[in-house]
Amino acid sequence: MTVHIGAKPEDIAETVLMPGDPYRAKWAAETFLKDAKCVNEVRGMLGFTGTWNGNRVTIQGSGMGMPSLSIYANELMKDYNAQTLIRIGSCGAMQEDVKVRDVIIAMTATSLSTPSRGIFREINFAPCADYSLLEAAVTASRKRDVGTHVGGIYSSDVFYDERPDLTEQMMRHGILGVEMEAAELYNLAARHKRRALAVLTVSDHLITHEALPSDQREKTFGDMVEIALEAAFS
Repeated sequence: MTVHIGAKPEDIAETVLMPGDPYRAKWAAETFLKDAKCVNEVRGMLGFTGTWNGNRVTIQGSGMGMPSLSIYANELMKDYNAQTLIRIGSCGAMQEDVKVRDVIIAMTATSLSTPSRGIFREINFAPCADYSLLEAAVTASRKRDVGTHVGGIYSSDVFYDERPDLTEQMMRHGILGVEMEAAELYNLAARHKRRALAVLTVSDHLITHEALPSDQREKTFGDMVEIALEAAFS
């Protein structure tokens, strides 16, 4: 048991999926895991452990933003020995050919700053996904009727962005989408020698301003979860 995760050590699996929304963690656990059990309710940040195809899996909410994710990822790695951590969540598309409902598999994660900035100091560390997970996720995505894109994403410090010049440069340099957590997850995984990946569903578009209605999200979010699970156990 840690400050933010009330589970016993044996309650957390070595493979952890991390949605930002704790209720998405609940939905994913009830939908995809067998015998899912709630193992964490501290501060309402729900976590569940069950099995998928006979493999133990924990789905733990991380909250919004890199500081929040950093808390949960640190505790999962250092106190619960989590070995594989996959962020599952939504993102905003930043390229014309990336469509709402598509899935982005994040190879790298650019950021303006992260909670790890104080460690790196003058170094511009380049956080990236674990290649074995990345390759397995791409393979899993090919089995599904969903548009899939592999490349760089942008992990932003803010949701309500007031830097259109920065967004323009991200688009200019081929960044596929924007979210708020993956860069720090990749930093921490590198530091603690763990495997990490982000598999994201495009829920809105920064260029076309299209947004996915809430009643149409479940199926595409399901593709994202299944891709993450298959990648973890390939």
